[in-house]
Amino acid sequence: MALKKAEKDAVVTEVSDLLKSSKMTVVAKYQGTTVKALQTLRRDARSNGTKVKVVKNRLVIKAVQANDTLKDADTSSLQGMLLYAFNADDEVAPAQILSTFAKKNPTLEFVGALTGEGKFIGSDDVKALADLPSKNELIAQVVATLLSPVHDVTNALSGNLHALLDGVEAKATA
Repeated sequence: MALKKAEKDAVVTEVSDLLKSSKMTVVAKYQGTTVKALQTLRRDARSNGTKVKVVKNRLVIKAVQANDTLKDADTSSLQGMLLYAFNADDEVAPAQILSTFAKKNPTLEFVGALTGEGKFIGSDDVKALADLPSKNELIAQVVATLLSPVHDVTNALSGNLHALLDGVEAKATA
């Protein structure tokens, strides 16, 4: 069923708002993917704050052109049956969700992504982003690295303290 002008304008406004708030919008081809699989993708994506939408490319291009930051972005790759994954909190999350989904459903393939800075990056860069650990995992790795010397010092001191106490106890009982 064709959308009326007012409905199209509402979709353009919604997509424009999503683009404005999204740190990265990942674009992927979904031709050949079943509706049931796409519903599963949407459900899984919601768990980490990612919103997946299937929108006519023409309407997305209008939304991109209406956005001051994105208006100079290259939209020539936005052709065919595409879905868009938006996330306002994490740049990597949409790529990771789609990458995980694509492992089970090879019909999904990356086209690229629109960054929050207004650049369009290619599919190879999106795949590289998808392989990165999540933001929380990176923070945990940094904290563990920073705490490593502290743990080493406390372990060394506690080891020497135990040896000292054992020596004092041996002298006291002799």
